[in-house]
Amino acid sequence: MRIRIVDAFTDRPFSGNPAGVLVLDSPAFPDDAWMRQVAAELNLSETAFAHPLAAGADGSGSDGGAAGGGRSDGGTQWALRWFTPVTEVGLCGHATLATAHVLRTVGQARDTIRFRTRAGTLSARAGGDGTVTLDFPAAPLTPEPALAGLARALGARPLTVLDTGPDCGDLLVELADEAQVRALRPDFAALARLSRRGVIATAAAAGPGLGYDFVSRGFFPAVGIDEDPVTGSAHTALAPFWSARLGRDALTGFQASARGGLVATRLLGDRVLLSGTAVTVVDGELHAVP
Repeated sequence: MRIRIVDAFTDRPFSGNPAGVLVLDSPAFPDDAWMRQVAAELNLSETAFAHPLAAGADGSGSDGGAAGGGRSDGGTQWALRWFTPVTEVGLCGHATLATAHVLRTVGQARDTIRFRTRAGTLSARAGGDGTVTLDFPAAPLTPEPALAGLARALGARPLTVLDTGPDCGDLLVELADEAQVRALRPDFAALARLSRRGVIATAAAAGPGLGYDFVSRGFFPAVGIDEDPVTGSAHTALAPFWSARLGRDALTGFQASARGGLVATRLLGDRVLLSGTAVTVVDGELHAVP
């Protein structure tokens, strides 16, 4: 069975966010325990598993999917699930981009690819320049009363705290400036006790001409990821937040992790388009097949 590692939201190897990708030949997912073991073995933020759906599939069933949709422009629809090293997650951006990159690279899909997922039908449109644009639901942002211990766990005092809704399940935390976001050294054990998937810290870019409009960092110790290099799903909350602040629908975010990565965002009503590129860095054989 082929297994790949793809760096997403970057145009060069060893940056962006690495994701494991397994494109399955079977019409259904293998056993959950096996997928968790593969994800734990790779020990990346997420590993994606995708299998083709029969023509005309409506997206119902127990394959981890929610509502379905029509067939893609390329005539194929895929079921998609994502696992961290310790658990399955309900929404993941970088591993979806990585999966679309693989499907297009190997000729198994083209143009717009539609994925059936726990978060509903998600699409990925591949451009001729290698850019992949994801169409995701915008996160519903609601004010969250300051949680006891949040400032101490994060190591900074928030200006604003918002809940990002059930798909992401994160806290969006606005800090004073870019320097404060970059300087964070959180207490991961304390963050994991906050009863949220994770915490997204953000601030406006330090100035114009940097190539991005806002910065962020994402911490998810509750699901086995102390710091995620580039979090696509976080930008479903970051895009509407900063679009409202800056008065523009099209923005670019920079996730200021050690690897770093750029995410181009465009807010379209209750949807967010997330664009980026990807690079395959490992293409190998998995011998421990189910």
